[in-house]
Amino acid sequence: MASNVLATSPSPPVAARRSFDGPVHPGARAAFIAVVLGGFAYAGISVLIDTQQVGEQLALGVFAFLGLALLIALGFEFVNGFHDTANAVATVIYTNALPAHVAVIWSGFFNFLGVMASSGAVAYSIITLLPVDLILNVGSGAGFAMIFALLFAAVLWNLATWYVGLPNSSSHTLIGSVLGVGLANQLLTGGAGGTSGVDWSQATKVLTGLWMAPLIGFGAAALLLLVIRHLSRNPQLMQPPEGDAPPPHGIRALLIFTCTAVSFSHGSNDGQKGMGLIMLILIGCAPTAYALNRTLPASDMPAFMRSAAAAETVLVRHGAAPVALPQARAALKTALSARHPVTPAAYGATVAVSRDLTQRVAGYGALSNVPAQAAPNIRNDMYLVMDAARMIAAAPENRMQKADIATLVDYQKRLESGTRYIPLWVKVAVALALGLGTMVGWKRIVVTVGEKIGKQHMTYGMGASAELVAAGTILAADRFGLPVSTTHILSSGVAGASVASGHGLQRRTLLQLAAAWLMTLPVAMLLAGLLYWLLLSLVRAEGL
Repeated sequence: MASNVLATSPSPPVAARRSFDGPVHPGARAAFIAVVLGGFAYAGISVLIDTQQVGEQLALGVFAFLGLALLIALGFEFVNGFHDTANAVATVIYTNALPAHVAVIWSGFFNFLGVMASSGAVAYSIITLLPVDLILNVGSGAGFAMIFALLFAAVLWNLATWYVGLPNSSSHTLIGSVLGVGLANQLLTGGAGGTSGVDWSQATKVLTGLWMAPLIGFGAAALLLLVIRHLSRNPQLMQPPEGDAPPPHGIRALLIFTCTAVSFSHGSNDGQKGMGLIMLILIGCAPTAYALNRTLPASDMPAFMRSAAAAETVLVRHGAAPVALPQARAALKTALSARHPVTPAAYGATVAVSRDLTQRVAGYGALSNVPAQAAPNIRNDMYLVMDAARMIAAAPENRMQKADIATLVDYQKRLESGTRYIPLWVKVAVALALGLGTMVGWKRIVVTVGEKIGKQHMTYGMGASAELVAAGTILAADRFGLPVSTTHILSSGVAGASVASGHGLQRRTLLQLAAAWLMTLPVAMLLAGLLYWLLLSLVRAEGL
């Protein structure tokens, strides 16, 4: 039986190898360059407007540094576009549903729309993996070393796997880079855990999605293909295309729909990772404009104050010990560092910081009125109280009723809304980078997915099954704010559909995919950790 599933020796090509090489129209190249330059100009002008509106003047050197950081962050999303989104177009290209050049433009456009429609929840699920002390001090030399280390590590590994044509996951790579920086920071600072290292409770949640993705893609696509075969009365769904002939109209519409769904869902999930990184950069370089969500209306303040008072009452009722404000912040940081905030002292510290925070915010009337010099401190206090509320609510030993936990969660979410937001121009810039990246460099990954996974040519039903599973899984992950891998889900979905169709799989490609999946996390962690150590050493040598 095993010989029917895996080829033990190099298999003949599943189809005549396609050539995607062709001349690029000069007008298309000019339009591409114009959009790139226009996007950068839009981002730069938006930063200047945002900072001037709050009275923050960026020095030329800071503005140049910010531009470099944004260029690298958008470069990550650009690489993500041609690395990951190639999976979405492989099925429509190899079933002749769309010509290659039309498919990549179509996919790029719906990636753009997916980014624009995203909520931002996934963006901050990645950020919460980072060490708390680096997030609180993201504008420091260590904070910038962190950002550049994880960006460089993610881009380098993505480019390496793209060069050899492996459908590796950008999400997997970025998460590995984040974990590598967190572990390196913990080792370099001598911390035993807590705020200097990785939040492993959040990491476990994120990593669960990564290891489940290939299993979901393989099993669900195989099952869906069997269901389609059983229920469908159209035998052509189970047939490969004949030469270059397009599929029948109904099947073609189905395949274009699934390609559209995967492209949109990929943009809605993967685009958010770049948004989170850009927000860290903006908070570090221009804290007055971006440390707080100044778009929240003053009308939200009464509800915020009531939520804070209710949460403080809950903690007092559960034994909060009085803690003087001068000692409260240090005590709260210590409790968070130990991951043990369920103590009377930690409750008391949370209450003290929260009361001081709400009094100051109430005095300004709205977050939009917070002066430049106060914005970083208010953000840090909001982050401390938010993290404390989250940990206390989630702790099994808190001995609280559901209503009390719901009160803490409500306060946590209101604090999140004050510190976690994505400006429109950031969404547009990331959407452009991801969409344009889709139109460049896609050929290597498309060939791997279309020709090197199954032993025979992809059928219409195989392509539709793999993409329906990928789109549905990614959209479900968006609902819960989980980062998942389009690459893992779709490539394993193609493999599952190939097995269900009885076509079998090519052993060499499977081994390469498995090796890339297993190597990505440790390699990205090692790269990011080493780069962080190197950049941090340079920062300290310069006294920054």
